[in-house]
Order: sequence, then structure tokens, then C-alpha cells
Amino acid sequence: MTTPAQKSYQTTVLDYPLVSRIRRNHGLEHATLHVLSRRQPRTPMAGHSDMKGFWLLGDVSTEEVQSAVDEALRRLKAGERSLAVHPNCGTNIVTSGILAGAAAIVGLFGVGRRFRDKLERLPLVFTLATLALIVSQPVGRLLQENVTTSADLGDLEVVEIRVVRKGRAPAHRIVTRG
Repeated sequence: MTTPAQKSYQTTVLDYPLVSRIRRNHGLEHATLHVLSRRQPRTPMAGHSDMKGFWLLGDVSTEEVQSAVDEALRRLKAGERSLAVHPNCGTNIVTSGILAGAAAIVGLFGVGRRFRDKLERLPLVFTLATLALIVSQPVGRLLQENVTTSADLGDLEVVEIRVVRKGRAPAHRIVTRG
């Protein structure tokens, strides 16, 4: 059972201005990627959020980014919370790695010192790691929904979108406030 003090602490950490701002930018980044990937399904894209906004990497015009950001903002503010969660988020990758690595360690725990002893445990290690990868899918999604992103943008607004070219690949910097 969670005590009122524990519940307050859990809520407060996620609502610290710095953390809240990153979570909201992360949610807007994901929503923007959803919109863009629907419009341009064969274009590889990625994003990275921070407290000042987010980066969007991919060969997409600034006009298309602006339009997608506007649509993402509108749809999130209209209640489409699922847009804040993305299947290719780093949260999912980290969750998968941690759970699979922990499962492998558990599978090798207590094994003898001989190399042969370790080899005999490999089927168990592979099975545990595979099960961990299966479990990591819903766990990663829950972590996104409850910890690393926020669909509640509050007063978040986009103040600038600028393109930065390094070589052939353009990147867009989306700057937010609020």
C-alpha cells in the first residue's frame, strides 16, 4: 500500500519543472513522428527530446515538419494520448536490454567455474532472455505512458522550428516553451 507521503513523492518527481518539460517535449516528439511517418512511411526518422524542445532527424522539409508539429499539438490537446507513445522509443530499447541482460545473469547464476558448465546452461539463458524480451514490450509501453513521456502538454507551445544541415542529412530543432 502506498502511503500519502510516498504517493506525493512519486507524483512530485515527475512534476518537477525540468522533468515535466522533458516528458511533455518527448510526448510531442512522438506525436510528431507518428504524424510524419503516416504521411511519409518510407522516410527514416528519429527524434531526441530535452528540456528546450526536441530534435527531429530525417529528410523532411521544414514545411512538412511545421505541419506535423501543428497537427500533433492539436491532436494531443484534443485527447489523443496514444500519440505520445512510440514503438521505436529508446525507452523500449533500454527496457528490453535491461530485462534480457538480467534474465541472462539469472540463467547463469550459480553455474560452476568450468566453461562446459556455462555452455550447458545456454539453452536456459536463451529461453529466459527471450521471455524477458517478450515481457519488455508491454513494460516499455507502460514506462513511456507513465514515466518518460506525457500526453498532457499543458501550456506547452512551439516557438521556433529551424533546420540544421550537417552533410546531406537535415535535422530540425523544434524549440518549445511552457
